[in-house]
Amino acid sequence: MANSPKGPLDGVRVLDFGRYIAGPFCATLLADLGADVIRVERREGSEDRYVQPIVPGAAAGEGGEGSMFLQMNRNKKSITLDPMHADGRDIVAKLVKTADVVVANLPPSTLQKMGLDLPSLKAHREDIILTTVSGFGRGGPDSEKTGFDGVFQAMSGAAHLSGFGDAPVKSYAAWVDFGTASFAALGTMAALMDRGKTGRGQMVEGALLGTALTYFNFHLIEQKLGGTDRVASGNRSQYAGPADAVETKDGWIFVQVIGDPLFKRWAKLMGEDTWLTDPRFKDDISRGNNGTILSERTAAWAKDLSTHEALAALEAARIPAGPVLKPADVLENKHVNEVGFFEDVDFPGMPGTAPVVGFPVRMSDSTVGIRNRPPLLGEHTEEVLLSLGYSSGDIETLRTAGAI
Repeated sequence: MANSPKGPLDGVRVLDFGRYIAGPFCATLLADLGADVIRVERREGSEDRYVQPIVPGAAAGEGGEGSMFLQMNRNKKSITLDPMHADGRDIVAKLVKTADVVVANLPPSTLQKMGLDLPSLKAHREDIILTTVSGFGRGGPDSEKTGFDGVFQAMSGAAHLSGFGDAPVKSYAAWVDFGTASFAALGTMAALMDRGKTGRGQMVEGALLGTALTYFNFHLIEQKLGGTDRVASGNRSQYAGPADAVETKDGWIFVQVIGDPLFKRWAKLMGEDTWLTDPRFKDDISRGNNGTILSERTAAWAKDLSTHEALAALEAARIPAGPVLKPADVLENKHVNEVGFFEDVDFPGMPGTAPVVGFPVRMSDSTVGIRNRPPLLGEHTEEVLLSLGYSSGDIETLRTAGAI
């Protein structure tokens, strides 16, 4: 990994003051593209370094880091720094002068207190790009509130329409966080392109609530214009059918039929042309409105088949379907492994290599992906400070003073 060719963002320096997912993963995507990303952490380590620890109770560098950190911080350097300390602020100022982008998913007032708001950063480098992520977005009564992914799944309407109607259900995957990180990285890339044309830096702002509303938007459009007041229907789609999880003899599969051509193939697979003339199933929305019937028929077809047999028949009919896999099954999936989605990443103190998914987009003529393992806490503090002109004696004095 360490000797791979440089990526398309080689020469771009990013300071990552992020926490948890939205900020750090934005910086990770930029690092995957070749940027030099310096993760700035508290002296004791940021809280997200220890989420879902691999070896509970272990210290940093001895297996105490969590699976979240192993994914979010590949290709980065780590320095420890207190930006509220007077000497720490001086270090931030020197770092910013060398940087192109600062990433910080912090509330506006916190950015200002830490000297990471745009006016403060521009005092050190006029063309700096500040990429921020907040929970609720700037300008409303909730702007200073904090919130995590699940809060915004709930506030967007998504949790209400998940589950089986007896209680709201959030997704186990943090799609609001990852979506916000992706949008923020896209905005940052656009800002870098704009700076190349105009010479101007700017602020790129993402918000978890904005991402959640974006992902759920067409449902909200339907509600506003159609007054549908939909309620949860489990795994069954309300917009087409059959689209549902159904049980086989030895597991579960998910079948998704959308559009007339696929519905005709499904009817042929069932061996029953009457579905095609029944007015209850004349189009996608009608099939969604009567989807329980279609799900029941598909379940009756699948119950006496093995998962392998059911999926083979669906594939022969060119109907989209896949197995419902447990996490352990995903790690052993033949296709996942042969395509090479996972890369084995070593990290000190871990009981084995971590299966980390690299940059999720492949490029034909650019090298992107994992070059280096995630950093140990403060692993590059001395290296970075020496590059800024501090001596070894200066660094020891800063460490004793609690600035680093």
